[in-house]
Amino acid sequence: MTFTYTRTIRFQDTDAAGVVYFANVLTMCHEAYEASLAVSGFNLKVFFSNSAAAFPIVHASVDFFRPLFCGDSLSISLIPQKLQNDSFAIAYEIMIGEKVVAKALTRHVCIDAESRKRQSLSAEMGLWLQQWGE
Repeated sequence: MTFTYTRTIRFQDTDAAGVVYFANVLTMCHEAYEASLAVSGFNLKVFFSNSAAAFPIVHASVDFFRPLFCGDSLSISLIPQKLQNDSFAIAYEIMIGEKVVAKALTRHVCIDAESRKRQSLSAEMGLWLQQWGE
């Protein structure tokens, strides 16, 4: 099942040319990720300040198919995929209406927040991957 997040592009998201600054698309994708966690029952305050585990992004990419402008209404769909016992990827599809305007990908690893060493994904993250994954 795919999770979809809707958002309108704001002036603050754009650059001097009036189009969305490329890095801000990743910010919007991260908003979608956070929203999917919240809908799945995660307490975001606890999740992002958890001293036992962290999920840093180790890779990110975006492909643009057309410019995005202030006022555009976006639908951001995400599909997570487990890669290994300690990592997952999230594929994002950004649409305006029925048209795909960009695609993004983030890869995350699960680490012990104190030692910074890789560790297995928690059962809670496993359930989130099952809920929204392919």
